[in-house]
Amino acid sequence: MASDLIGRTFSSLRTRNFRLFFIGQLISNSGNWLTTVAITLLVLNRTHSGVDVGLLSACQFGPILLLSAWAGVVADRSVKRHLLYITQSLEMAESCVLAVLAFMHQAPLWAFFVTAAAGGCMLAFDNPGRRSFVSEMVGQDDLTNAVTLYSAMVNLSRIVGPAVGGLLIVTFGYGWCFTVDAITYLVVIAALIMMRTSELHPITQTPRGRGQIRAGFRYVRQTPELRISFLMLFIIGTASYNFTVVFPLFVERGLHGGNTDYTLIYSVFSAGAVIGTLLVARRPTVDTRTLIRGAAGFGVALTGLAFVPNVAVAFPIVALVGGTSVAYMTATTALAQLQANRQMVGRVLALQTVLLIGTTPIGGPILGVTADVIGGRAPVLIGGIAALVAASLGLLFSRRQVRADAARPALAQSDSDVPVGAAVDPTVEPPIDPEA
Repeated sequence: MASDLIGRTFSSLRTRNFRLFFIGQLISNSGNWLTTVAITLLVLNRTHSGVDVGLLSACQFGPILLLSAWAGVVADRSVKRHLLYITQSLEMAESCVLAVLAFMHQAPLWAFFVTAAAGGCMLAFDNPGRRSFVSEMVGQDDLTNAVTLYSAMVNLSRIVGPAVGGLLIVTFGYGWCFTVDAITYLVVIAALIMMRTSELHPITQTPRGRGQIRAGFRYVRQTPELRISFLMLFIIGTASYNFTVVFPLFVERGLHGGNTDYTLIYSVFSAGAVIGTLLVARRPTVDTRTLIRGAAGFGVALTGLAFVPNVAVAFPIVALVGGTSVAYMTATTALAQLQANRQMVGRVLALQTVLLIGTTPIGGPILGVTADVIGGRAPVLIGGIAALVAASLGLLFSRRQVRADAARPALAQSDSDVPVGAAVDPTVEPPIDPEA
């Protein structure tokens, strides 16, 4: 019984290529969190300004808002593995530049902001390529499991990265965080080289054509599950999922803690996130109801966190926040990958990235100003309320969609060219006109 449960939870790791990818990304993403923690605390400690922390996030994630729609088209047109060679190498160069700046005596803050913006440009192209590559490493039967395990890996790195980052900052300084991050990219590149091309399941590259970005927007708008999911994600991405901005301010001003407390809080948050992801990984299917329940649970947990009196009480609540947030986000990602036509998956995931990360330049500065004006707890409370609103809207629109589907005639064959008695495959997606 236990072995069957473990087998279902980790089934996609039986595939060699995905196993290599998983290990490489686990190490590299841990390094990414070293950089995220280090640059956030560096700016906060030098400026003591929530606005500056929000502006840093805008520099990091603003390019995603501007470039991701185009980057999704590039991902659909490219060989994903070759695209990742380029983006991962450039991101390694960014970490090297940050390390040099950090080792300098009082390097200007604007240099960190500019380098962070350059890294955001690279991430805009890397993210849809990396996420859509998951579906090329496993068969269709293991796709849901691979997507959820990938999210588990990302959140496991959130435990390792901040913990190691906090230790390195206290003992050796910020520069070593960026240096270690740069080294981790070598593992990712090695894993990509070691993959067996014959065992991949490549998606046919989308040929160049006019209107392909518009086609991606139209496809999402015309697919009810994606439309509802993306509406919820816009609200949550803007107001609730700004942890890199909200948590440092919450710990410093709401809980009156320091760098060590922030590191512990983030590690506990990420531990809860891993547990939440593994629970979702056991599910054979993901649907809109999964998203709504995840968003509602996330909203309740985040609202509760806003009222904790001290760091000790925050630990169990922040673990619950981590579990519910990643359960919601993993379900959103899985639904996007499973619902999207394989020719559209890069664009769909890029648009999803815009709503999750690209909205940070909007929400981050607003929440930073809110923390400066009202206090460190206010952004957490705003995020909780926003998630509850998103869950309510998701429930409303999904019920409307169910009623609309029920109102349609059960058989529409009289209005089509389908012969009476012919079987219709509901899994076949309508063709997308790239010129539209």
